[in-house]
Amino acid sequence: MSPSTGTRGETVPTVPSANPADDTAAGVDIAALLERGRAMSTPVLRAAVDRLASPMDTVAAYHFGWIDAQGRPADGDGGKAVRPALALLSAEAAGAPPEIGVPGAVAVELVHNFSLLHDDLMDGDEQRRHRDTVWKVHGPAQAILVGDALFALANEILLELDTVEAGRATRRLTTATLRLIDGQAQDISYEHRERVTVEECLEMEGNKTGALLACAVSIGAVLGGADDRTADALEAYGYHLGLAFQAVDDLLGIWGDPEATGKQTWSDLRQRKKSLPVVAALAAQGPASARLGELLAADAKSPDLDGFSEEEFATRAALIEEAGGREWTTQEARRQHAIAVAALDDVAMPGLVKAQLTALADFVVVRKR
Repeated sequence: MSPSTGTRGETVPTVPSANPADDTAAGVDIAALLERGRAMSTPVLRAAVDRLASPMDTVAAYHFGWIDAQGRPADGDGGKAVRPALALLSAEAAGAPPEIGVPGAVAVELVHNFSLLHDDLMDGDEQRRHRDTVWKVHGPAQAILVGDALFALANEILLELDTVEAGRATRRLTTATLRLIDGQAQDISYEHRERVTVEECLEMEGNKTGALLACAVSIGAVLGGADDRTADALEAYGYHLGLAFQAVDDLLGIWGDPEATGKQTWSDLRQRKKSLPVVAALAAQGPASARLGELLAADAKSPDLDGFSEEEFATRAALIEEAGGREWTTQEARRQHAIAVAALDDVAMPGLVKAQLTALADFVVVRKR
């Protein structure tokens, strides 16, 4: 089944048909798996946020969707909960009960949301999960402070376990966080460059997205006593899954349906992001690639793109597609997905856990938000 090439909101790649050995993965209830991760981690996550001084506790609660802008209880969209699900499965991959992975799940979620708070401010994003972002509601200062506080809480959650395994887990989380920050710095710097290579873009996305997913899928195993070889193999799965995840995100950032993504139309084009479809299109040969390069070079000289019409963004998106950027990114998502799933063969784990990790990988590359 090939990806859609003309309809907004139908851009995510489809995974090639599973072979007979993957039949168990096809029967996994992904919704239940994600809900388990959310249900087991959220109480601990909320307790951690409650430790924050006022008003940071309230601001964080708004960000997580637990309250609205007026402080009233809300049932907001807290995200897909892929990382908590991976952390719990990680513990099970090491032969430990899923509960062992909960502190790791919470720590990774805290770091992930620290990055979202800061990214929204740096990117000027006014919407996340179908409502105003924290900096838009509570101001830039609170977005920065609460992000910093969440990062500190993440380390505290692990270190207060006071075990050798917790120390190992904290080191992995810290390394992943540094790589995440490196990736964000690269992403920002690329916005002001006319040309970025595909290799540079993949390195940036590996840092920005792959590193934390790699940590999520190894941290539970480390807390469960797994050796470094096992944790490293799980990290390889998570890293390549992160690249597949980001490739899909890049597709959605241009062609995604705003009602599904919760972001503006053509959001990545508005922010001048050198995402994979853009970079791949610019690297291609042909008139569409050349014309796209001319337009983006002219755009770089504009102080902002707020005055652009929808048609102007649509023109750029059409050129990216004509130059092959959309199809290349779709195929790259599939390639990274295949590498991620293959990495699971290096870990001795229960068959059901392997099937669940495989199914989660399939889910990541078949989505609309």
